[in-house]
Amino acid sequence: MTNIQKNPIITIYGHSFERIPVKTHILSPEDDMEEIIRKYALPLMKEGDILTISESPMAITQGRAIPVTEIKISFLARLLSRFVAKVPYGIGLRAPSSMQCAIEETGVLRILFAAAIGAAGKLLRRKGDFYRVAGMQAALVDAASTSPVPPYSETVIKGPKEPGKTAKMLSQAIAYPVAIMDINDIGGSWMIGSGGQVSKDFIEMAMKDNPQGQADELTPLCIVRRKTS
Repeated sequence: MTNIQKNPIITIYGHSFERIPVKTHILSPEDDMEEIIRKYALPLMKEGDILTISESPMAITQGRAIPVTEIKISFLARLLSRFVAKVPYGIGLRAPSSMQCAIEETGVLRILFAAAIGAAGKLLRRKGDFYRVAGMQAALVDAASTSPVPPYSETVIKGPKEPGKTAKMLSQAIAYPVAIMDINDIGGSWMIGSGGQVSKDFIEMAMKDNPQGQADELTPLCIVRRKTS
Protein backbone atom coordinates (compact mmCIF):
# COMPACT_ATOMS: atom_id res chain seq x y z
CA MET A 1 0.00 0.00 0.00
CA THR A 2 1.32 3.43 -0.96
CA ASN A 3 -0.22 6.78 -0.15
CA ILE A 4 -1.48 9.16 -2.83
CA GLN A 5 1.32 11.51 -3.91
CA LYS A 6 1.10 14.80 -2.05
CA ASN A 7 1.81 18.17 -3.66
CA PRO A 8 5.47 18.86 -2.83
CA ILE A 9 4.87 22.63 -2.74
CA ILE A 10 3.15 24.42 0.13
CA THR A 11 2.66 28.16 0.70
CA ILE A 12 3.37 29.55 4.17
CA TYR A 13 3.45 33.24 5.12
CA GLY A 14 3.17 34.10 1.42
CA HIS A 15 6.25 32.09 0.41
CA SER A 16 6.48 28.75 -1.39
CA PHE A 17 8.34 25.84 0.15
CA GLU A 18 9.24 22.49 -1.35
CA ARG A 19 9.08 19.30 0.71
CA ILE A 20 11.49 16.64 -0.58
CA PRO A 21 10.90 13.18 0.94
CA VAL A 22 14.11 11.16 1.20
CA LYS A 23 13.87 7.43 0.60
CA THR A 24 16.04 5.03 2.63
CA HIS A 25 16.29 1.32 3.22
CA ILE A 26 14.12 -0.25 5.96
CA LEU A 27 15.68 1.02 9.17
CA SER A 28 16.56 -1.18 12.13
CA PRO A 29 18.16 -0.87 15.59
CA GLU A 30 21.49 -1.58 13.89
CA ASP A 31 21.25 1.72 12.01
CA ASP A 32 22.65 5.00 13.27
CA MET A 33 20.47 7.99 12.36
CA GLU A 34 23.43 10.31 11.79
CA GLU A 35 24.91 7.83 9.32
CA ILE A 36 21.51 7.46 7.61
CA ILE A 37 21.26 11.23 7.21
CA ARG A 38 24.78 11.49 5.86
CA LYS A 39 24.17 8.71 3.35
CA TYR A 40 20.73 9.65 2.05
CA ALA A 41 19.85 13.26 2.88
CA LEU A 42 23.02 15.30 3.24
CA PRO A 43 24.10 14.98 -0.43
CA LEU A 44 20.75 16.54 -1.43
CA MET A 45 20.74 19.43 1.03
CA LYS A 46 21.42 23.10 0.32
CA GLU A 47 21.97 26.20 2.42
CA GLY A 48 18.75 27.23 4.17
CA ASP A 49 17.24 23.75 4.20
CA ILE A 50 15.60 22.14 7.24
CA LEU A 51 15.65 18.38 7.73
CA THR A 52 12.68 16.66 9.36
CA ILE A 53 12.77 13.13 10.79
CA SER A 54 9.67 11.06 11.47
CA GLU A 55 9.43 10.00 15.10
CA SER A 56 8.79 6.27 14.56
CA PRO A 57 11.83 5.62 12.33
CA MET A 58 13.91 7.64 14.79
CA ALA A 59 12.63 5.43 17.60
CA ILE A 60 13.32 2.26 15.60
CA THR A 61 17.01 3.16 15.33
CA GLN A 62 17.03 3.54 19.13
CA GLY A 63 15.70 0.01 19.65
CA ARG A 64 12.23 1.21 20.64
CA ALA A 65 10.21 -1.17 18.41
CA ILE A 66 8.96 -3.99 20.65
CA PRO A 67 7.53 -7.19 19.10
CA VAL A 68 4.02 -7.84 20.38
CA THR A 69 5.04 -11.39 21.26
CA GLU A 70 7.57 -10.01 23.77
CA ILE A 71 5.14 -7.70 25.59
CA LYS A 72 3.73 -9.04 28.86
CA ILE A 73 0.32 -7.43 29.07
CA SER A 74 -0.92 -6.65 32.58
CA PHE A 75 -4.49 -6.69 33.85
CA LEU A 76 -4.30 -2.90 34.19
CA ALA A 77 -3.34 -2.48 30.52
CA ARG A 78 -6.24 -4.68 29.39
CA LEU A 79 -8.64 -2.76 31.62
CA LEU A 80 -7.57 0.77 30.70
CA SER A 81 -7.35 0.07 26.97
CA ARG A 82 -11.10 -0.64 26.95
CA PHE A 83 -11.86 2.96 27.89
CA VAL A 84 -9.64 4.71 25.31
CA ALA A 85 -11.70 6.64 22.79
CA LYS A 86 -11.59 5.69 19.13
CA VAL A 87 -9.67 8.10 16.92
CA PRO A 88 -9.61 8.28 13.11
CA TYR A 89 -5.82 8.04 12.80
CA GLY A 90 -5.15 4.65 14.38
CA ILE A 91 -5.66 2.23 17.24
CA GLY A 92 -3.35 4.01 19.65
CA LEU A 93 -3.72 2.93 23.27
CA ARG A 94 -6.95 1.04 22.60
CA ALA A 95 -4.70 -1.98 22.04
CA PRO A 96 -3.67 -3.65 25.33
CA SER A 97 -0.12 -4.11 24.02
CA SER A 98 0.35 -0.40 23.30
CA MET A 99 -1.30 0.55 26.62
CA GLN A 100 1.19 -1.74 28.36
CA CYS A 101 4.05 0.12 26.67
CA ALA A 102 2.55 3.46 27.74
CA ILE A 103 2.39 2.22 31.35
CA GLU A 104 6.04 1.17 31.15
CA GLU A 105 6.98 4.59 29.75
CA THR A 106 5.11 6.75 32.26
CA GLY A 107 4.58 4.57 35.34
CA VAL A 108 1.44 3.07 36.88
CA LEU A 109 0.56 6.02 39.13
CA ARG A 110 0.74 8.58 36.35
CA ILE A 111 -1.35 6.42 34.00
CA LEU A 112 -3.98 5.88 36.70
CA PHE A 113 -4.10 9.61 37.44
CA ALA A 114 -4.35 10.35 33.70
CA ALA A 115 -7.18 7.83 33.36
CA ALA A 116 -9.08 9.47 36.22
CA ILE A 117 -8.62 12.96 34.79
CA GLY A 118 -9.55 11.68 31.35
CA ALA A 119 -12.77 10.13 32.67
CA ALA A 120 -13.68 13.40 34.38
CA GLY A 121 -12.96 15.26 31.16
CA LYS A 122 -15.33 13.04 29.22
CA LEU A 123 -18.12 13.92 31.64
CA LEU A 124 -17.42 17.56 30.80
CA ARG A 125 -17.30 16.70 27.06
CA ARG A 126 -13.67 17.68 26.95
CA LYS A 127 -11.13 15.71 24.91
CA GLY A 128 -7.42 15.10 25.34
CA ASP A 129 -7.12 15.24 29.13
CA PHE A 130 -5.73 11.70 29.36
CA TYR A 131 -2.80 12.46 27.06
CA ARG A 132 -2.16 15.88 28.59
CA VAL A 133 -1.66 14.22 31.97
CA ALA A 134 0.00 11.01 30.78
CA GLY A 135 2.55 13.04 28.84
CA MET A 136 4.26 13.01 25.47
CA GLN A 137 5.80 9.55 25.70
CA ALA A 138 2.40 7.95 26.23
CA ALA A 139 0.97 9.90 23.30
CA LEU A 140 3.84 8.82 21.03
CA VAL A 141 3.29 5.07 21.43
CA ASP A 142 2.30 3.57 18.07
CA ALA A 143 0.25 0.39 18.20
CA ALA A 144 1.12 -2.71 16.22
CA SER A 145 -0.25 -2.52 12.65
CA THR A 146 0.31 1.26 12.55
CA SER A 147 3.21 0.60 10.19
CA PRO A 148 2.50 -1.63 7.18
CA VAL A 149 6.23 -2.37 6.74
CA PRO A 150 7.41 -5.76 8.05
CA PRO A 151 8.64 -6.49 10.66
CA TYR A 152 7.21 -3.33 12.25
CA SER A 153 3.62 -4.27 11.42
CA GLU A 154 3.89 -6.65 14.38
CA THR A 155 5.60 -4.32 16.83
CA VAL A 156 4.59 -1.56 19.20
CA ILE A 157 6.85 1.45 18.62
CA LYS A 158 7.53 3.65 21.62
CA GLY A 159 8.36 7.32 21.14
CA PRO A 160 12.00 8.26 20.54
CA LYS A 161 14.24 8.81 23.53
CA GLU A 162 15.05 12.43 24.36
CA PRO A 163 13.90 13.86 21.00
CA GLY A 164 15.00 17.38 21.88
CA LYS A 165 18.51 16.33 22.85
CA THR A 166 18.74 13.97 19.87
CA ALA A 167 17.66 16.67 17.38
CA LYS A 168 20.23 19.11 18.76
CA MET A 169 22.99 16.50 18.49
CA LEU A 170 22.07 15.67 14.89
CA SER A 171 21.81 19.33 13.94
CA GLN A 172 25.27 20.02 15.28
CA ALA A 173 26.65 16.96 13.48
CA ILE A 174 25.30 17.85 10.02
CA ALA A 175 25.27 21.68 10.38
CA TYR A 176 21.62 22.01 9.33
CA PRO A 177 18.48 22.62 11.40
CA VAL A 178 16.70 19.38 12.36
CA ALA A 179 13.14 18.76 13.56
CA ILE A 180 11.78 15.45 14.81
CA MET A 181 8.10 15.24 13.89
CA ASP A 182 5.02 13.28 14.92
CA ILE A 183 2.65 13.46 11.93
CA ASN A 184 -0.49 11.66 10.82
CA ASP A 185 -2.60 11.66 7.66
CA ILE A 186 -5.50 13.73 9.01
CA GLY A 187 -3.68 16.97 9.66
CA GLY A 188 -1.91 16.21 12.93
CA SER A 189 1.59 17.68 12.91
CA TRP A 190 3.71 18.16 16.02
CA MET A 191 7.37 19.01 16.42
CA ILE A 192 8.61 17.00 19.39
CA GLY A 193 12.26 18.02 19.25
CA SER A 194 14.48 20.41 17.32
CA GLY A 195 18.04 21.52 16.85
CA GLY A 196 19.20 24.68 15.15
CA GLN A 197 16.87 27.52 14.25
CA VAL A 198 13.50 25.82 13.66
CA SER A 199 10.20 27.62 14.20
CA LYS A 200 7.70 25.19 15.72
CA ASP A 201 4.73 26.95 14.12
CA PHE A 202 6.40 27.04 10.70
CA ILE A 203 7.55 23.42 10.55
CA GLU A 204 4.21 22.12 11.82
CA MET A 205 2.44 24.03 9.04
CA ALA A 206 5.01 22.87 6.50
CA MET A 207 4.42 19.20 7.35
CA LYS A 208 0.70 19.24 8.20
CA ASP A 209 -0.36 17.26 5.10
CA ASN A 210 2.24 14.56 5.80
CA PRO A 211 4.24 14.84 2.54
CA GLN A 212 6.34 11.82 3.51
CA GLY A 213 3.28 9.57 3.61
CA GLN A 214 2.35 7.01 6.21
CA ALA A 215 2.32 3.76 4.28
CA ASP A 216 5.21 1.87 2.66
CA GLU A 217 7.04 4.83 1.11
CA LEU A 218 10.21 4.31 3.24
CA THR A 219 10.77 8.07 3.48
CA PRO A 220 11.65 8.74 7.13
CA LEU A 221 13.47 11.95 6.22
CA CYS A 222 12.19 15.09 4.49
CA ILE A 223 14.00 18.22 3.34
CA VAL A 224 12.07 21.50 3.60
CA ARG A 225 13.37 24.11 1.19
CA ARG A 226 12.21 27.62 0.35
CA LYS A 227 11.67 28.06 -3.38
CA THR A 228 13.48 31.06 -4.81
CA SER A 229 11.81 31.15 -8.21
